[in-house]
Amino acid sequence: MECGLAIFDLDGTLVDSLADIGDAMNRVLAEAGYPTHSYDSYRFFVGNGIRNLVIQSLPESSRTDDIVEKCYSRMLADYGQNYINKTHLYSGISQLLDNLTAKNIKLAMLSNKADAITQKVYKELLSKWSFEVVMGASDSFPRKPDPSSALYITKTVGVTPNVACYVGDSNVDMETARAAGFIAIGATWGFRSKSELIEAGAMYTIDKPIELMALLGQ
Repeated sequence: MECGLAIFDLDGTLVDSLADIGDAMNRVLAEAGYPTHSYDSYRFFVGNGIRNLVIQSLPESSRTDDIVEKCYSRMLADYGQNYINKTHLYSGISQLLDNLTAKNIKLAMLSNKADAITQKVYKELLSKWSFEVVMGASDSFPRKPDPSSALYITKTVGVTPNVACYVGDSNVDMETARAAGFIAIGATWGFRSKSELIEAGAMYTIDKPIELMALLGQ
């Protein structure tokens, strides 16, 4: 497999952020008098941005525009202060990024997490590696699985889509990769199941980060 650029999703792929996301959302829900959820439940709420997370977390009868907006604002404020309490790199990510860097394979990051927090997490946990582009959700592009932001990355870095590998842990990531013409690689250590990744179009799946090197023939 030829890969000149490895693009990574953030949550569930590079970092395990589920506890911080779940804790922040549960505080918002509890404050508003709504039921809270387990971390396992949040595995299926994440991936489409914080607003969608809020909607999925609220009881169906309370998903009005006004309630969603209030809880969304509170979630942004809470999570913006508590995004790194428990969040950490997955085991094996450091080794993988070291290996990719040594092989001169360029790195980039594309997340549906709000861009401001994406940049903070990058600086806190990943800044020892040189990523060509780090992008979270903003008004500049539609969110994944729309491929616009992904294609912007390849254009910025100067590689063609067919030699870009996209590594992610959800159906959204695989759909993004396929829509952009990338090599779609599913990370099974993340928030979603291997079967979901395959059904969403994963061309390959890897169970440990370092397995990516074998796929690349390294």
